[in-house]
Amino acid sequence: MQLSETPRTRLTRLADRGRTDVEDLYAVLDSGLVGHLGLVRDEVPVVLPMGYGRRGDTLYLHGSTGAGWARVLDGAAVCFTVTHVDGVVYARSVFDHSLNYRCAVVLGTTRRVDDAAEKRAALEAVTEQLSPGSWSYARLPTKRELAATTVHALHLTEASVKIRTGPPHDEPEDVVAGGRWAGVLPVRTVFDAARSAPDLESGPGVPPHVSDRRPR
Repeated sequence: MQLSETPRTRLTRLADRGRTDVEDLYAVLDSGLVGHLGLVRDEVPVVLPMGYGRRGDTLYLHGSTGAGWARVLDGAAVCFTVTHVDGVVYARSVFDHSLNYRCAVVLGTTRRVDDAAEKRAALEAVTEQLSPGSWSYARLPTKRELAATTVHALHLTEASVKIRTGPPHDEPEDVVAGGRWAGVLPVRTVFDAARSAPDLESGPGVPPHVSDRRPR
């Protein structure tokens, strides 16, 4: 299925880096840990880093009911972005330096999730995005904790994806001139060995969904 291009999502520069398959959008979102939510609060633009989760064509954002941004989010026009840096591209000229990256931008209007079943499903999606396997391992939220948590949905109707891969694109004269190194310094996310909480009682070891975790 293809993404539906709109005037707001149409790429005006380096359009060849754009991706139009919805699966590319899902891949960028599903492999992320933190996204950035842009909105206007008290007539001032604000960008907030936060965890998120996806179920089908809906992105879910969660936070405390006491958070100032949460109180103005229902029905708000927002922009949500997720970016992965895969490499630093070193060119022969500073002008041609770049990054290898994968980026998704989602535009739309948020909807507060009040339905109890959808809210629990949304929180499961957020939990599994950040810490896969935890929803079936850890204690689930109590009624009090659910009441203290706000969830908002953002449909993926209007979105764009941009990806850069490969070596530097040097000017021919810089290549001919020689004398300078050019290439890519790869960047990747890794997980180190888990560290148990200092107050953990003897007995339970690190569960497989933590010890065996690998980057998506």
